[in-house]
Amino acid sequence: MGDTRISGEVIGIDLGTTFSCVAVARKGHGVEILANDQGNRTTPSYVAFSAATASSERFIGEAAKNQATLNPRRTIFDAKRLIGKKFDDPEVQKDLKPEEISAMVLWKMKETAESYLGKQVTKAVVTVPAYFNDSQRQATKDAGTIAGLNVLRIINEPTAGALAYGVNQDPNTKRNILVYDLGGGTFDVSVLEIDSGIFQVLATGGDTHLGGGDFDQRVMDHFVQLIKKRYKKDVSKDPKALGKLRRGCERAKRVLSIQTETRVEIDSLMDGTDLSEPLTRAKFEDLNLDLFERTMRVVRSTLKDAKMEKREIDEIVLVGGSTRIPMVREMLKKEFDGKEPSKGINPDEAVAYGAAILGANLTTDQVGVILLDVTPLSLGVDVVGDLMSVVVPRNTPIPTKKTREYKTVKDQQSIIYFLVLQGERTLTKDCLQLGSFEITGIPPAPRGAVPVEVTFEIDADGILTVTAKEEATGNSQSLAIDKYKRNLSSREIERMIREAREMAEHDKKEKARVDARNQLERAIYDLKKAVSEKLHMCDGDKTVVEAALDEASDWFDGNKNACMQEYKDRRQKLKGLLKKLSPA
Repeated sequence: MGDTRISGEVIGIDLGTTFSCVAVARKGHGVEILANDQGNRTTPSYVAFSAATASSERFIGEAAKNQATLNPRRTIFDAKRLIGKKFDDPEVQKDLKPEEISAMVLWKMKETAESYLGKQVTKAVVTVPAYFNDSQRQATKDAGTIAGLNVLRIINEPTAGALAYGVNQDPNTKRNILVYDLGGGTFDVSVLEIDSGIFQVLATGGDTHLGGGDFDQRVMDHFVQLIKKRYKKDVSKDPKALGKLRRGCERAKRVLSIQTETRVEIDSLMDGTDLSEPLTRAKFEDLNLDLFERTMRVVRSTLKDAKMEKREIDEIVLVGGSTRIPMVREMLKKEFDGKEPSKGINPDEAVAYGAAILGANLTTDQVGVILLDVTPLSLGVDVVGDLMSVVVPRNTPIPTKKTREYKTVKDQQSIIYFLVLQGERTLTKDCLQLGSFEITGIPPAPRGAVPVEVTFEIDADGILTVTAKEEATGNSQSLAIDKYKRNLSSREIERMIREAREMAEHDKKEKARVDARNQLERAIYDLKKAVSEKLHMCDGDKTVVEAALDEASDWFDGNKNACMQEYKDRRQKLKGLLKKLSPA
């Protein structure tokens, strides 16, 4: 492998939905997370323009995010959720593609690295969610090209997190780890085996539309309704007010990871109206409970795909800023029968850290790891009957090469048409269509007499090439999906060349009172949940409990400033009811 290694620094970039991060690994320096021009080690994945003209000033990172509420229509975020996808809105198509926006964020990461290293940087390893499909992966490489980077490898985010965790562990100890990666916009789970410097991904799962942004949205929706009811204002139709509310809800979410209550306070939210409303951790958790539970279902299914029991997992590694949410950690701990998730790596920086390790591994500064990743979704073809025929099952280690034989389905058939698919559904229409091609000149013969070999080859970046060959004539056709399905032409790529933290302190007495109030609110929610799950409760018991719940909820809503003891007394009454519901 030595003769294939390259020279010079290869930076590792975590191109995040909400924040991005860049790192580099160098001999004698170890892995360094690089701070941007504001001194921050993560940069908001925001881009903004001062005006709707080609010559307008461009802002990236903090500068873009800080003016978002004043300039909402020309501020772009969450572009990663759209990368590699098509748009129906012609206005969006006419203006900026997600690849261009992502390229601007990558350019900012490149600039940060060049400022630190004092020289030009052209090579990078860029991370993507494990559940990104082929089209999204190629679009990310295109974004790197636009930014002036040669993207040497695309690596799955949880795999990068595993590298960050595992590279400093005892290389002689075999360990099974589960990486739980919950970021601002995407969610991934990977199960890996680490042994003697070999990182082997056994299974991966996820959801490319689940993350901290969705939690913010739930809180926003709650406040939109509250504002409509209490202040008689509809902020949903005011982009500037929505931008302010989004920032306020995001801040509140972060505070609730370290405190049990905060306030969403926004001066002049709309028409001169100031907003000042409390938000408790219990309320935040209630608003998002189904989303948290959704992540646990992915954890279970990924373990099943890895053919592994919970007890076989040696370490749970947390990646992504949203893993700071206390309920996420509590649910994981409960899911794994009391095992505490690892707190050894910074969840905001782990992905870039791991990408930098892989970058060094590709150079003469190699750190001696072998990475065996998997393809997250099945790949196959539709040859007849509108059914997906799988050639490469999901969670197959990559790089890989697999061949299947298909035969003609009609007498005297002279052409076979192949539709290349990606997904887990049975019907063609439910899978992602990556491309198509045909083999012509097939010699006349009865149905099933002419075999055609179809080969799927996936490289280390998870990018696919499909080849079909008809043995009798030697006719063959090849389709490089990365070039066929990329969303931007070469000409387009050539043409397309980021808030202050709030902290509040409570004195001990007030904190105790607020804690008691929040515990009462939690008890009310717990009891609601218990009632909904007790399908065999007798009508009499159910009536008693529901009446008590209504009374407790009404009292709670009308007594936000009650003393600590009152909250405790009310909670004790509810605990008694919970006991009656619990099995003996």
